[in-house]
Amino acid sequence: MGQAYRLAPAERIPLGEGRVFYVEGTPVAVFRSRQGDVFATQSACPHKRGPLADGIIAGGQIVCPLHAYKFDLATGKPTGNDCPALQTYAAALDDNGDVVISMSPAS
Repeated sequence: MGQAYRLAPAERIPLGEGRVFYVEGTPVAVFRSRQGDVFATQSACPHKRGPLADGIIAGGQIVCPLHAYKFDLATGKPTGNDCPALQTYAAALDDNGDVVISMSPAS
């Protein structure tokens, strides 16, 4: 992970939801799965710029709230659509339970 940015305690992102944080002036959608795993992607859907943090998390995917386009949270790859892949960022929980991300691609 490149330079780490501590964003917030994990509890600020309810299980199964997402929130937007600004890192280096860039809006980043950060998600917490129902299992407690964290993921970070670009905040806007590449289809019509829908707010991904407002989408539904299901089966390791984020479903855009505007047109139901789906993307794999770990890889950013589209599922069943021809949109470009999402930019993903490395995300983890630190020993204090805070969400930490790097603006380097997740990989």
